Amino acid sequence: MKGTYPNEDRMHGSIFVLLKRFVESTYGHSTWVELLQESNVEHTAYLVQEMYPTHEIFAIISKLGEKTEQSVFELLEGYGEFIVPDLMMLYNKYLQPEWRTYDMLLNTEEAMHGAVRREDSRANPPKLLVIKKGSRQLIIEYYSKRRMAGVAIGIIKGIAKYFNESDVVDVMQLTPSDNERVQIKVDFLE
Repeated sequence: MKGTYPNEDRMHGSIFVLLKRFVESTYGHSTWVELLQESNVEHTAYLVQEMYPTHEIFAIISKLGEKTEQSVFELLEGYGEFIVPDLMMLYNKYLQPEWRTYDMLLNTEEAMHGAVRREDSRANPPKLLVIKKGSRQLIIEYYSKRRMAGVAIGIIKGIAKYFNESDVVDVMQLTPSDNERVQIKVDFLE
């Protein structure tokens, strides 16, 4: 395969399929087609069960940023928020019905990321360490060499929106989003 290196980081195809849905839903199908052409990615279609070079997602997002005059972080955050309903449906069997935003975040690493790793050993979601700071605050330590904390922040906001708790969940990034390690503070107001 053109451009493949033995140690090249690869992402699960579902990430690309959901990115396509995000772009088409938000900006239209023609934008997705243009992004693929202009970003010079190797693939013109992505399949859920395949693995693809991580650099392709950044090429697509960067081109989208140029077109929309948004930062990569803003786009990754929007994407993260957009995919929450799909993630909730996909991993519903690993969730407890009484969970809301607080419990979802507290259990994401074990329930959701654990499920991802069990279902496909090739998948490599970011590592999360969630620290309870009482009943109204969580500190989330995000770690990934991919430096995609924007997606994590978007997912947190998307989970709050999913549970109709956006007005009582405050998300604050404590460290720069383009680091491998990013701290995110989540306060539960009320």
